[in-house]
Amino acid sequence: MHPPTVLVVYNEPVLPRDHPDAESEHDIIETVETTVKILTEVGFGVRQVGVSFDPQILLNQIRDQRPDVVFNLFEGLATQTGTEISVAALLEWMNIPFTGSPSHAIALGRDKIRTKLLMQGAGLPTAAFQVIDRMPGPRWPSAYPVIVKPAYQDSSVGIDQSSVVTNQKELDDRVADILERYGPPVLVEQFVFGREFHASVIDEPGHSPLTPKPMTIPLTEICFTFEPGKRYWPIYSYAAKWDTESVEHIGTPHETPVYLEPEIMNRINGAALKAYRLLGLRDYGRIDLRLTEEGEPYILEGNPNPYLNGIGLIKGLEAMGKSHPQFVADLVWGALTRGGKM
Repeated sequence: MHPPTVLVVYNEPVLPRDHPDAESEHDIIETVETTVKILTEVGFGVRQVGVSFDPQILLNQIRDQRPDVVFNLFEGLATQTGTEISVAALLEWMNIPFTGSPSHAIALGRDKIRTKLLMQGAGLPTAAFQVIDRMPGPRWPSAYPVIVKPAYQDSSVGIDQSSVVTNQKELDDRVADILERYGPPVLVEQFVFGREFHASVIDEPGHSPLTPKPMTIPLTEICFTFEPGKRYWPIYSYAAKWDTESVEHIGTPHETPVYLEPEIMNRINGAALKAYRLLGLRDYGRIDLRLTEEGEPYILEGNPNPYLNGIGLIKGLEAMGKSHPQFVADLVWGALTRGGKM
């Protein structure tokens, strides 16, 4: 009997290396290399294909190779952010099992506004916000500071120190800049002061993939430790995430695992699990939160198919006695079972 065949699908980078947002796109190559290595060592038959502007390349691979399962690492094209949904939707149409979240959850993950509206409607804690499509925009009705975000970007694209504003003039200028660079709509949120956490959620191994049971893994904290005497807003900006030489990156180390008082942990984990289910995430996801001094968690956003090689995920799994390679392999076994191939 031949081992199951896995096709690893990812987005070929389309931005030139000197583009200011390029680093967030090019890291996919390292993720692909790690994933292919793990799955090959497990014993799967592994192929890989990068997709950019021509989806026919993927269709040809599926037709010619007929994989048993697709490992979906496709994050969309940086020049067409809405395409992140495309591979998952295509595989659903072709009835091919794949890892990670379904297409509707990926669409929500890219849409910060609808995510906020859903969480608000479900009674989940999230900061007050407004949406601006064009200038002049409405006045902010509450206290400052606020943070200004492109509504359809991820990986902190469009987020820097100027994203946090303290008056209406700064707000208008920043919104106009984001509209010009990324297009409408723009999300304006009340800035929540407090500790920031990544709450990773995975579907419990060994539980039926047809009726998954999500569970949280130990928290990761984004620690803001900027140099004394220099003012930086405590945000996980693009520079903090991708520019390893920047003050912001050096000043935002990650700590995993983090354990808090049981009551606070229950609030954070409860909110993360509810958000995971609400957004329809599957296999693995990440809920980003801020915790106020009063111990109240506020959800910032939900992330379907987050960074698979993230140190928070790896160390969080290790803290539970689970290995990252086994987790990656389990994603494939789960997708095969969902697809009726096990």
